[in-house]
Amino acid sequence: MRRRTLLAAATALLARPAFAQTGAPVLVGVSGPLTGQYAQYAAQWRRGFDLAIDEANAKGGVQGRPFGYVFEDTQSDPRQAVAVAQKFVGDPRILIELGDFSSAASMAASPIYQRGRLVQFGFTNSHPDFTKGGDYMWSNAPDQADDMPNLARWAVDELGMKRIALVYINGDWGRTSEELFANAAIKHGAQIVAREGYLPTEQDFRSTLVRVRDANPDAIALIAYYPDGAQVVRQLRMVGLKQPVVAAASIYSPKFLEIGGDATDNVYTDTNFFPEDPRPDVRDFVARFRAKYGTDPDSYNARSYDAMIVCWTLLKQFGPDRQAAHDGFSKLGGVPSVVFGTAHFDPATRRVRDPANAYLMVRGGRFMPWDGKPPGAV
Repeated sequence: MRRRTLLAAATALLARPAFAQTGAPVLVGVSGPLTGQYAQYAAQWRRGFDLAIDEANAKGGVQGRPFGYVFEDTQSDPRQAVAVAQKFVGDPRILIELGDFSSAASMAASPIYQRGRLVQFGFTNSHPDFTKGGDYMWSNAPDQADDMPNLARWAVDELGMKRIALVYINGDWGRTSEELFANAAIKHGAQIVAREGYLPTEQDFRSTLVRVRDANPDAIALIAYYPDGAQVVRQLRMVGLKQPVVAAASIYSPKFLEIGGDATDNVYTDTNFFPEDPRPDVRDFVARFRAKYGTDPDSYNARSYDAMIVCWTLLKQFGPDRQAAHDGFSKLGGVPSVVFGTAHFDPATRRVRDPANAYLMVRGGRFMPWDGKPPGAV
């Protein structure tokens, strides 16, 4: 606990530049995996957060006060997310909460945020039930109830996948996503020939993948995060499965390519953000990100940047107050967004409206725009 507290304190200090503003800082709290198997996601978040904080404070902060954040480590574990929620609710400096990484961790903490009347902004929480936890739960993550059917439609109707084996992480998010994908794929005329789950802690998937191989699919659908997803793809190729893979957007990261190596070729996925998008706001974001970090942003950098900009806009427009943040969300519209162009929130669902997708494929060890052809087509 002492290590986690020190790490969070250090992170909070790193998050704050030399402010020109005066007065007590306006703070949001972040709950996420600074350590553990998903720690890379938090590292990606912090880059996006810090770029947004730089921009916010260069433009006056929040009503002349510096804008910043406090990051508490949960390892994306539901029990730790609950403990952090209790801490944030009890800290009057925290005006909005961002996170957690997984929907399971966020949803475990939602009742505390709801009772404590602190907005929980789950910017990576795509589980359909996340925003149903109460009127303090908001998200700019597309709903899996929309995303998975769209991925299945693309896989069947445009990529030509007809005999699909599903491999999925066996957690609440993974099971929900797998079911949504399977139902939609069947509706579009595909046959699901295998459905194999694995535990988040597993490292060796070969016995599971042999069963997939024996089902003789023409394609694999993968519902995973990028660390486990990359290992699954590597081991798919090891057991002789050369079929194309269509994967949930959660695998989209340079780290997926780094971990998976050559095995990632012939993987197809979708994303809400792609750094080669020609939109001027994306080009500007990519240029500023490169200048600060020396590399291109990925979707998690963009999502975290957007999430912090939403919080800054909300508190700046409606006031640095918990109740003002809650009441203002239903009135917030047209927020600049590198992911969506502009973000508009639906008060009925408390999610972003009409998210758009880009379709990608992996060729030669890099993500590139889908060429519009089924796998193997010339």
